Amino acid sequence: MKFFSYIYGHKLFNTMTFTMIIELLIVLAALYVGSRYGSLALGAISGIGLAILVFGFGLKPGTPPTDVIYIIIAAVTCAGTLQASGGMDWMIQIAEKMLRKHPEHITFLAPLVTFFLTVLVGTGHVVYTIMPIICDIALKKGIRPERPCGVASVASQVGITCSPIAAAVVAFVTISNANGYMVSIPQVLMVTIPSCLIGLMCAAAASYNRGKDLDKDPEFQARVADPKIHKYMYGNSATTLDKEITREAKASVFIFLTALLVIVAFAFCQMIKIDGEPLSKVINLPKMNICIQIIMLVAAALNIMLCKVNLPNTVSGSVWKSGMVAVIAIYGIAWMADTYFSNYMEEMKSMLGGLVESYPWAIAFVFFMVSVLINSQGAVVVAMLPLAYSLGIAGPVLLGVMPSVYGYFFIPNYPSDIATVNFDRSGTTVIGKYLLNHSFMMPGLISVIVATIVGYLICNVFFAGYFAGFVA
Repeated sequence: MKFFSYIYGHKLFNTMTFTMIIELLIVLAALYVGSRYGSLALGAISGIGLAILVFGFGLKPGTPPTDVIYIIIAAVTCAGTLQASGGMDWMIQIAEKMLRKHPEHITFLAPLVTFFLTVLVGTGHVVYTIMPIICDIALKKGIRPERPCGVASVASQVGITCSPIAAAVVAFVTISNANGYMVSIPQVLMVTIPSCLIGLMCAAAASYNRGKDLDKDPEFQARVADPKIHKYMYGNSATTLDKEITREAKASVFIFLTALLVIVAFAFCQMIKIDGEPLSKVINLPKMNICIQIIMLVAAALNIMLCKVNLPNTVSGSVWKSGMVAVIAIYGIAWMADTYFSNYMEEMKSMLGGLVESYPWAIAFVFFMVSVLINSQGAVVVAMLPLAYSLGIAGPVLLGVMPSVYGYFFIPNYPSDIATVNFDRSGTTVIGKYLLNHSFMMPGLISVIVATIVGYLICNVFFAGYFAGFVA
């Protein structure tokens, strides 16, 4: 209650000039219009907002997030070759075998599968292959598909803050190091993985008996009574088990996983100290963002030379396309946001300094609300983390609330959510008549709220001394 009293009582916006407000509205308008068009448009239309700020209002241009963009390009090139070689099909097959072996537990297993696939590949768009299988297994087992599908779609995006090659994680480490909080990728994952898994399991538990059972759902029974709809629902089985997996496809998976292990090993070199110096400095390793780019490109090259990768399929695959869309989105959004905030940093400190000093965890609300608008966790980190550090918020607090950068389930316009609705032949996974009463709202809110609370407790209560020890 004290927090909300502070919000109402503190004159947060008194220091905002008319020009600042107009420019902020331009930023928000660019994000809103971009979100209406989706995908590539978010970054491109942010360019219009950037042009108005720079040429119309004379603001000094901010700095485009080139380091993060280079990492995304390297990572999606590697993951794209993995997909084109057939290696991703093998990973999906392994996941499908597990799901079909324990169909009664699919509400808990499905989000674990989509979560760890995202952790490995670095993008949630891998869900498009496994989601039809999740729907099929649930339907054939008599489980309401909305239960596993809703939380599994959420889990595919939650995994982004837990992947060593995802833009959000790498951007957090890069920006934090630049601001004196010398955290490494393994240290970030030590917080995000357990907190996000706990949040997802809470969401799965809440989804376990969600909605009416299929045999007691009059709407479902009315649909299934129609012979054509019955055949549509039960006539075919979605599966990847009939795909032939070549030796080259399996080899590409081992190359990819080895690359991930090397990245994590290099990141651990930042944590190990010899005579007070990080091992990475002793052995003269380049910065972590450079290491990731080199390793990902080497792995991509090995896939191309050894695993019979079809290069046209690499650039036409869903992983490559989604990765390049992310590059444009982060490029435009983060550049526009940095231009606005960097020009008004002193005013922002005056407005928000007291609030974040009393309630530093409140930055989680800002992260979440921005994510609702821009549909990219990486873009949220790149655009908002420098502002958070400039406001004096401690690194452990920001690491603890990192799960809050996922909020774009709130308005169900993200491709993975829309695809999940279409994959569910039973019709139980829905957008909802009133837009916000959709199948992803409940599991999304539970997952993010629980994960953010757990992450904050890990960093600032249970292991406060450990995670506070990385300040330069």
